[in-house]
Amino acid sequence: MAESMMSKAATMEIPINSNGDSRNLAEDDSLEQAPKIQWSLREKDLQQVMVSGPNLNETSIVSGGYGGTTEGIIPTSSIKGSSMHHTSSNSNMTAEEATRGVAVEKFDIVKKWGLNTYKCTKQMISERFGRGSRTVDLELEAQIEVLRETKRKYESVLHLARALTNHFYSMVQTQHALGDTFADLSQKSPELRDEFGYNAETQKLLCKNGETLLGAINFFVSSINTLVNKTMEDTLMTIKMYENARLEFDAYRADLEELNLGPRDAVTLARIEAAQQQYQIHKDKYERLRNDVTIKLKFLEENKVKVMHKQLLLFHNAISAYFAGNQQQLEQTLKQFNIKLKPPGADKPSWLEEQ
Repeated sequence: MAESMMSKAATMEIPINSNGDSRNLAEDDSLEQAPKIQWSLREKDLQQVMVSGPNLNETSIVSGGYGGTTEGIIPTSSIKGSSMHHTSSNSNMTAEEATRGVAVEKFDIVKKWGLNTYKCTKQMISERFGRGSRTVDLELEAQIEVLRETKRKYESVLHLARALTNHFYSMVQTQHALGDTFADLSQKSPELRDEFGYNAETQKLLCKNGETLLGAINFFVSSINTLVNKTMEDTLMTIKMYENARLEFDAYRADLEELNLGPRDAVTLARIEAAQQQYQIHKDKYERLRNDVTIKLKFLEENKVKVMHKQLLLFHNAISAYFAGNQQQLEQTLKQFNIKLKPPGADKPSWLEEQ
């Protein structure tokens, strides 16, 4: 504003006629007063600027020629603010682009999953209603069915063996309590001391042999449980993956066959090429899992024979020795199969753990 006033004062025009004489001026003293007025205006503006000083936040950039009628004023605060806004907008755009990329990727995954699920469901319904064809490996399907039947029978053996263990454990606990009672009565009944004493010793011996037999049966149950619920279950999980791969393979095979029967225009040819690629991918997956199932079934059969041979021999020898009353043979059976019995009370927590 001060500069504007100074420029206006400095450029004050004095009209002069063509002869060089002044117009509309009554006296010559007005010409002498003009420089004084001009100097006083400059001095006042200069003092105001020196006292107050320019405000940097309000500094303006003035564009235009000398004495021009238009001015382009751009506050510096707006320049600073615009640069900060530009930086923040760039960061926001980058974050939005990253978020948009993740969203697009998730959408593609969901789209592929939905398309695959649709094709497999369509193939499954077609097979159940007898409209669609399915790939069948007769030899492998027969082996899978034998495994499932074997697993059901072994689960029944496992259930019965656990029931035997529970009942026999109850009998051993009863024998232990009965032996303690006989021993107590032998002390309190002098006339029947010998009879109660014999029976107490017999029950204690049966209880000891029963605990030894329980160790053998528990080892038998543990081995069967590992075979059924871990080894066989692992093979069945691979079989389930193989069956899913077979369903996907047949679904994409049927899709490719349907496209091959249609017209051969440019759009259809592109779809056929894409379907051919998907068909090959699922075919390779199906063949790989089929080989895995074949290998696992072979190893499972070998492992099953080896484990059951050992466990059935253990079960037979232990049961025979117990009911024959041969304590030495029963203990020898456990040593033969490296079975170590836990001492009485080993399963109970210590007094520190009970606190």
